[in-house]
Amino acid sequence: MTTNNELQQFLNGLIPTDWFLAPVAIQYDDDEILVVGSIATDRSIGEFRDSTRLDRMAIADQVQAHFARKVSWGVAQGDVTTLFTTFSPPLATRLRLSERAVLDTLVSAGVARSRSDALGWCVRLVARHESEWLAELRSALVDVERIRDGGPTSK
Repeated sequence: MTTNNELQQFLNGLIPTDWFLAPVAIQYDDDEILVVGSIATDRSIGEFRDSTRLDRMAIADQVQAHFARKVSWGVAQGDVTTLFTTFSPPLATRLRLSERAVLDTLVSAGVARSRSDALGWCVRLVARHESEWLAELRSALVDVERIRDGGPTSK
């Protein structure tokens, strides 16, 4: 199981120290690792993106080979976060007629382009309105992982 600390250490060895103002923020799941670094407010995001593209691609290749996940990049500049690349893997789901009707209503109303887009819209809506509950749940999962890591190991 990959840990944030493991990813942070691996990336710290690869990312040039003059790219970001602080250690990068990392989010990850089984499919993707998102790396976001803070840059100075007087620096152009576009210039940073262009000037680091080849190096970011090389770093991503190494991270992908080691962790078997796609790597996405972004920068934070003040209160604004700009993502350069993101990975959107297809996810299969089973929905009942009434659940599909919700998605189809969003598509028919022009809120979403497709069922897939509508499902993403629903997930973003839950994340926005239930962010406090989701943060509490994520915190509890970190505690579970910490306790699990401190438990007995099989040999």
